[in-house]
Amino acid sequence: MSKALLIMDVQEAVVARYPDPGYLPRLAGVIARARAAGTTVIYVTVGFRDGAPEVSANNKMFGRLVGAPGRPNPIHSGVAPAEGDIVVVKRRVSAFAGSDLDVVLRARGVREMVLTGISTSGVVLSTLREAADRDFDLTVLADGCLDNDPEVHRVLVGKVFPMQATVVSSDDFTG
Repeated sequence: MSKALLIMDVQEAVVARYPDPGYLPRLAGVIARARAAGTTVIYVTVGFRDGAPEVSANNKMFGRLVGAPGRPNPIHSGVAPAEGDIVVVKRRVSAFAGSDLDVVLRARGVREMVLTGISTSGVVLSTLREAADRDFDLTVLADGCLDNDPEVHRVLVGKVFPMQATVVSSDDFTG
């Protein structure tokens, strides 16, 4: 069974809103171990066309972007993609929404996904739920996720995610 590590929404503007000095070095170590083990590394970013024509003004999270000029939001340089890594652009909260992630996973025969990202209550939760419904074998790296609300993070990784995924620390991830 092929495995993929997903690094989700770890873009410069997002990282800036989640101050945790240990996060990027910890995630960089996870990425290095994944690459060394031959695990597919997939970066998932959120992005929109100039003017955000794919977003409804009714969308509470992204609606303010309708009509706005596009702005680059690159992946943070502390965990930048390397040759052979895959970058997927999504249009909503879940990594599957408006992206070609499913096509990439199927083409590579991936059945096991390891999830990391910002935020625990956003992209990680939404992607986990959808991936579980698609019958993927899931692992979440608890300290590979960040959330603005520590209590929400604690409840999700301690009580909600274990119903559909194995939850471990990044130290337990071998690739």
